[in-house]
Amino acid sequence: MQYKSGFVTIIGRPNVGKSTLLNAIIGEKIAIMSSKPQTTRHKITGVYNDDDSQIIFVDTPGIHRPKSKLGDYMVNSAKSAINDVDVVILMVDHSLKIGPGDEYLLEFIEASKVDVILAINKVDLITPDAFKVIYDTYSKFTFIKSVIGLSAVNNKGIQELLTLIKSDLPEGPAFYPTDHMTDQTERTIVAEIIREKVLMYIDDEIPHGVAVEIQTMKHRPNKPIIDIEADIICEKQTHKGIIIGKEGRKLKGIGKSARQDIEALMQMQVNLQIWVKVREGWRDNSNFLKGLGYKE
Repeated sequence: MQYKSGFVTIIGRPNVGKSTLLNAIIGEKIAIMSSKPQTTRHKITGVYNDDDSQIIFVDTPGIHRPKSKLGDYMVNSAKSAINDVDVVILMVDHSLKIGPGDEYLLEFIEASKVDVILAINKVDLITPDAFKVIYDTYSKFTFIKSVIGLSAVNNKGIQELLTLIKSDLPEGPAFYPTDHMTDQTERTIVAEIIREKVLMYIDDEIPHGVAVEIQTMKHRPNKPIIDIEADIICEKQTHKGIIIGKEGRKLKGIGKSARQDIEALMQMQVNLQIWVKVREGWRDNSNFLKGLGYKE
């Protein structure tokens, strides 16, 4: 049996389901999910292993018009993820219109000269006729090697996608140990889980001005308990009040929901303490962004 291994980038506009697909393939929650666009801020490596292959997936921030240094980082991160990979998965959904952002993304992918699989996500939300419209719209791009429909949230089409990917991978050994799932540290994943809950509980534009900074993360000696202290960083005092909520209800909800996910991830009891702090203009503060791990 020929063993194959290689690198795959998942790329697309914001909110098409890239993180949902990555989590479905890996079988663990390593990328946060939200209905709000621009949820993913880091490139996240997920490693898929089976008997005859190892596929290293790179999830990316969605391509969008940046409005801050954080936005610049996210777009540059997504674009750089196309370099030096074997396959690009271009993910689209039931949004049929190709706008300027899509055209820019397609031009960039074409210039990369990498095998491209078009993954039409959320097929459970569209009719066969609507699917055909999307198919016909994108089939004119000659660099797209194959097209597949899937529903990442329902695990539909995942195995078929993996088969397509394997057909484009070179023969070679595993790059990581076969029990390896991600290159993200526990601290990064925990911070992202907390940020996901903020996205769930808070409306409007506030989430885009929110970051999470893990202050301490310590395992108790000889006990299956981990103590975590985290700061939710926001840009305005009014935002702080909204995140905390009346009588602290929203912050309690964020904390409870995050703790449950972290306990499921860590397989141990979690003592989570969260504070909300204001740091005006943090999205344009290079040093602060570097401290959060946003580095070129």
